[in-house]
Amino acid sequence: MKTIERFEFDTRIHHAVTHNGVVYLTGQVGTPGTSAAAQTKEVLEKIDRLLDQAGSDKSKILNAILWLDDFRDFDEVNKVWDAWIDKEHAPARSSGQVRLAKPGMLVEVIITAAV
Repeated sequence: MKTIERFEFDTRIHHAVTHNGVVYLTGQVGTPGTSAAAQTKEVLEKIDRLLDQAGSDKSKILNAILWLDDFRDFDEVNKVWDAWIDKEHAPARSSGQVRLAKPGMLVEVIITAAV
């Protein structure tokens, strides 16, 4: 049986879990009340940190799911994403609009990556 590793416990969840060569990140969110671009930058910094802890990096992202509170922020979020992601290693990605957990949250990103 492969070892399961867990990183950054917070209240009821771990923010990253690795198993069988794959790291799964919980949905990462930014500070409510800031702009969609600022929240996206904050989220991507968290993703970089968590992937590093798990022995991975953004070049190994397999799948990304972006949830936006308002799809009118899509272009703003994409500008930040495009500056961050290496086009040669861009993952499969999906985006959708949902009501996020707290008022003022505009962006949530869920990542699955190889270790």
